[in-house]
Amino acid sequence: MIEKKPHIRVNIGGIELKNPVMTASGTFGYAREFEHLVDLNRLGGIIVKGLSLEPSKGNPPPRTVETPCGMLNAIGLENVGLAAFVKEKLPFLKGLETPVFVNFYGKNIAEYAELAALLDDIEDVSGIEVNISCPNVKSGGMAFGAFPDSASEVVRAVRDRTKKPLMVKLSPNVTDITEIARSVEAEGADSISLINTITGMAIDIETRRPKLANITGGLSGPAIKPVALRMVWQTAQSVKIPVIGVGGIMTAKDALEFLIAGAVAVQVGTANFINPHATIDIIEGIEAFLSERKIPDLSEIIGTLEI
Repeated sequence: MIEKKPHIRVNIGGIELKNPVMTASGTFGYAREFEHLVDLNRLGGIIVKGLSLEPSKGNPPPRTVETPCGMLNAIGLENVGLAAFVKEKLPFLKGLETPVFVNFYGKNIAEYAELAALLDDIEDVSGIEVNISCPNVKSGGMAFGAFPDSASEVVRAVRDRTKKPLMVKLSPNVTDITEIARSVEAEGADSISLINTITGMAIDIETRRPKLANITGGLSGPAIKPVALRMVWQTAQSVKIPVIGVGGIMTAKDALEFLIAGAVAVQVGTANFINPHATIDIIEGIEAFLSERKIPDLSEIIGTLEI
């Protein structure tokens, strides 16, 4: 008798994923870069590199620094721009069986809204992920996601211009992550992903200069997992919409911790640089964990943390 595989499908804002493992924006390119390394059709969801209205060259190099337990990056949201994405990247993505989410950002509220409207017309984009960790120039450069009011304003503008499932990616560089989460939920977010990178820096002691040309960058990898896990647990208790866990997920064990803490799905980021097959390993590891314990459905462990 062949043992039945556990049910690991999940629903994120109306989009059914075949499993809870997604790629994190900025760590998987536009997916084609990984096609010879990963069976892209086995993934739960693909989130492409963050897009802006116009192409962006990002920050000058050096833009990445390895740290003892992760990496710092100051890529500066380099991307091809929406028009080039539609013309050059989307034809490949539309041939996949995996839902594609477009991560995007704007320099101001008007740009966020315009991008949302343009993406709403693209049938092959399953959902959108809004990056609210970008600086709000009009408010002195603080990130839109740093305060409930500015986070709400972005999400409200985007929600008004699109019917697509809307995921909002939260910054950890805030005082109370749950306050931000509730504010974007109130404005129509269908799901929340967290966390984005933590601001950090590295110094070359010989030159006494920053190792990044941008001076500071975003810390990702295993070092931030405890912070991400805590914030996901807090947020999952504070909102009714699905929460997607991000931050330092390298193995199936890591992913399972986030699911037990209340995440409905996870995004794998920095692990892709170390092990391009990490996403598949994590999917198989989750299945094995459930099978070994004779748990028929992933839903039976989501949010089951006992305090």
